[in-house]
Amino acid sequence: MNKTIALTGLVLFSFILPSKADAASFSKFFIFGDSLSDAGNVYNGTFKQIPASPPYFEGRFSNGNIWTDYLGEQLNLKPSLLTSLATTSPSEGINFAIGGSKSGQGNSFVPFLPLPGVLEQVKLLTNPLPNLNTKLDSNALYAIWGGANDYLNAGLTDTNQTVNNLTSAVGLLTQAGAKNIMVLNLPDLGKTPQALNTGTSSSLTALTEKHNATLESALIPFSSNPELNIIPVDVKNLSDEIFANPQAFGVNNVTQACLTTNLSVCNDPSGFLFFDNVHPTTNFHNLIAKRASSAINYKSVPIAASVTIASASTSIPEPSTNWAIIGAATFLGVGYLKHKAQKAILLLFQYQKYFIR
Repeated sequence: MNKTIALTGLVLFSFILPSKADAASFSKFFIFGDSLSDAGNVYNGTFKQIPASPPYFEGRFSNGNIWTDYLGEQLNLKPSLLTSLATTSPSEGINFAIGGSKSGQGNSFVPFLPLPGVLEQVKLLTNPLPNLNTKLDSNALYAIWGGANDYLNAGLTDTNQTVNNLTSAVGLLTQAGAKNIMVLNLPDLGKTPQALNTGTSSSLTALTEKHNATLESALIPFSSNPELNIIPVDVKNLSDEIFANPQAFGVNNVTQACLTTNLSVCNDPSGFLFFDNVHPTTNFHNLIAKRASSAINYKSVPIAASVTIASASTSIPEPSTNWAIIGAATFLGVGYLKHKAQKAILLLFQYQKYFIR
């Protein structure tokens, strides 16, 4: 197995350019999450069948770019998709997010199939590192956003378990050497068209409030560590602002989905907050990215970057470190999806109705 990892890393390393040291001071961008952050993994895994594009945009669960695209543009970084690592070199990071992922293990749409939840996505990156005697890039940005599927689709009500999965993911990243970790909370799930249409608005709003409060408390030990740069993004506050005054954000419909169940698109998606019954439009994703960028600026320069600036030297990992991380992530990520999950993910095609209900 080590020989296979080494060979994979060696092949990829021949295509790797030096890590970026741009104005944002992050060298790479790693993303772990569900359909809110999936920029094409489910799409690639289902041979471009889910989500149907069009009306969805290029494999994203929205009508345009999602927040990871917009923030990546601001950071001048374009992470490679987990499902494209066989053909692309992840010199700017990896997007591990998979639509339907629960916060811990498995997928809420097809729970009987071996698809990685958010915590498992993190393990795909961190588990090989001890055997390779290497650490994660401390100058990279790592973003975690999950939990919505636990409550919306899996029927879970234990916010402690969901939050524990997310903070365990944070813990694994920090133990592996990550310094800059972004954690997004949940918008009001009770105000999604799905909740409004199914009479679950009150219970989902209560779960959202409890989830966010529990998550905020659970992150305190990490935020109190001066060696870490925990970047919380308050998506709930942003969504509350939009619901309170939609016109200020150019929105005139916050209760209905632009997309119907037969995939017909409304006349003006820009006026809608939701593209389908659970996923927001690209305009809301852009606002999330701006809120995330503001959170980064509020936290000032990254931990590792501050050392770089002060010493006028580079904190880019040695080529052997890049080689090991990329080799391990590629082998395990592609191997996992190709030999176990990719076959399974094809069955998601039979469950397409769940993505737009």
